[in-house]
Amino acid sequence: MFEFNLLAKQGRARAGVFNTPHGALETPVFAPVGTQATVKLLTPEQIRGVDASLVLSNTYHLYLRPGDELVRDMGGLHNFMRWNGPMLTDSGGFQVFSLFGTRKVDEEGVTFRSHIDGSKHRFTPEKSIAIQENLGADIIMAFDECADPYDEAYIKKAMERTHRWAERSLAAQTRKDQALFGIVQGGVNPDLRRDSAKFISSLDTPGNAIGGLSVGETKTEMYGTLDVVDPILPENKPRYLMGVGTPEDLIEGIRRGVDIFDCVLPTRLARHHAAFSPEGRLNLKNASFKRDERPIDENCTCYTCQTFTRAYIRHLVVAKELLAGTLLSIHNLHALIHLVKDMRAAILDSSFEAKVPIWLNYWSGNASKKKEQGG
Repeated sequence: MFEFNLLAKQGRARAGVFNTPHGALETPVFAPVGTQATVKLLTPEQIRGVDASLVLSNTYHLYLRPGDELVRDMGGLHNFMRWNGPMLTDSGGFQVFSLFGTRKVDEEGVTFRSHIDGSKHRFTPEKSIAIQENLGADIIMAFDECADPYDEAYIKKAMERTHRWAERSLAAQTRKDQALFGIVQGGVNPDLRRDSAKFISSLDTPGNAIGGLSVGETKTEMYGTLDVVDPILPENKPRYLMGVGTPEDLIEGIRRGVDIFDCVLPTRLARHHAAFSPEGRLNLKNASFKRDERPIDENCTCYTCQTFTRAYIRHLVVAKELLAGTLLSIHNLHALIHLVKDMRAAILDSSFEAKVPIWLNYWSGNASKKKEQGG
């Protein structure tokens, strides 16, 4: 059911197809994040309109609200949110471990308090899998512990616990129509990452995830970690890099053998008036765009760029109209999804390596707020 067909490689970049119960995923692929069963400010039709083929939703948030059993009773996530394509849920581990002052970790699991009302809850590998089975996504994650990448004293302990929890997650799975991925951890320590990649690869799962990155480490450390795990992870299974999504990171990740990406960045930036562009990240609230008749990106084929000017979008931002966030989300998601689609096509026609410098130059300046343009 979850066969991965590797169609082409150029260098370490890969183009393939991963078959799921809700359709075939052409990889590499970028997934918009629908944390609470919605990609913020967008309808499922608008998500399809940017050519998204995979959507991620969040186990922790849906467990707390509206509850995974309610989602199950409504026919699962696909029916509940009216998305008929492939879906992925994370394990809830990252969110739980982000609750620094309100959670306690032990060998069995994690006790934490809800960010909504302070109520007490407990996640174990078995509980995480049960929730994800109720939600019903096509791809689900083993419960893991995401540690501070620089805490050398704790990283090894967290990694080893992640391995034990991966085995327990696999043993707890009852649905065969969901692809369970184990998660490689180990901070930025090459030896630990190597050990973790070997262990996770040894499990009988349809794919593997790389977690614990984009959490404060440098770009050099992130790319170095991918260099370490790439030759170890099996070629016949997809690799999912969790929570990474600047244009440069997508390019560098695909260069290093990554197949699946997700990130809240494009829609979060949109809600803060920012757009990806070849000029660098644009802040559409700035007065310099007040009479700018150009689209965000003259080379972009998204609905926003084909229809509206920077001046109009700035007007919406200043007037605090919700449409501003919708139009910017459409553009930002379209930009990343089509960048990945272009890279896939280039892998298939063997032009990928030649085009990497062009893409990196085109999208430079979109990684950080410090480089936002517009005054």
